[in-house]
Amino acid sequence: MKIVVFGPEKRVGALVGDQVIDLNRASAQLPARLSNFIEAGKAALDGAAAAIDKHGKSKPGDGIVHAANSVQLHAPWPERRIACVGGNYAKHLLGMWANRLGKTDITVDEVAAEAKKAGQWGFWKVPAEVAGPGGTIPFPKRVTYFDYEGEVAIVIGKRGKNIPASKVNEYVWGVTLFHDWSIRDGGGTDRAVSYNLQKNFDGAASMGPCIVIGETGQQNQIDVETRVNGVVRQSYSTREMIWNFGEVLEYLSQDFTFVPGDVIAGGTSAGTAADKSRRSADGKRPLDLFLKVGDVVEVSSAQIGALSNEIVASD
Repeated sequence: MKIVVFGPEKRVGALVGDQVIDLNRASAQLPARLSNFIEAGKAALDGAAAAIDKHGKSKPGDGIVHAANSVQLHAPWPERRIACVGGNYAKHLLGMWANRLGKTDITVDEVAAEAKKAGQWGFWKVPAEVAGPGGTIPFPKRVTYFDYEGEVAIVIGKRGKNIPASKVNEYVWGVTLFHDWSIRDGGGTDRAVSYNLQKNFDGAASMGPCIVIGETGQQNQIDVETRVNGVVRQSYSTREMIWNFGEVLEYLSQDFTFVPGDVIAGGTSAGTAADKSRRSADGKRPLDLFLKVGDVVEVSSAQIGALSNEIVASD
């Protein structure tokens, strides 16, 4: 089942082929807003499945079924918290360490082992809005080096804390594509706790096109590609994560309650501008792989769909 958010009222729909079924209009018992729909749990999903069975082959025009290309899809973001894992793919870290630390004589396996030894880290994104498929991303005015990071994210469907990694499938409501847009100009003096301005700005996150529901453990086997202006920059699988989603959830839920609709983005792999662009002797990096106004970046997965965004000038 693929759940989307669509139209001017940002209603919950089911994406079935090239059609979107308005689930609340198909059944008044189903919530029209995504956050409420997730909180309703199994009953809502059962109701959605019944609506798909009833209307899945209907033609658009009854106010319930819409042609997918006739409605605007929004980010399937439940307006909850977004946690982002950092340094979770060894191939990405290998390039980042080569730039930052000058490490060039280390293998991918050694990088993964060192990362495991150092422990998990990451950051939170705190957006007021999240861009959806086809949405624009303003190029931050203070930035020279603007980067892409295609990711897979899980959406939490059940309240809980101190959650063992082995029980992650009880808490994953679905999976989606996530874009962690990143500023690479440096964030001032490194501190253990900071405002994370490199990760929080207008347009810092996009998400979509849908949330895929109903396949236990699917979050650990998603294939992802990122293209910039049609050219493949990233190609990887969530099988390559250093810490899987269960381990991340266990770590983050220590004395911390996750609620339905919270999002955890699993990190990105090799192919970003930052991990591919080597610094010169003066510390600068070439700009050719970094983003510019007019670039179109698409994150895609055969299991989920495609999330495409264009970089535009800031107001």
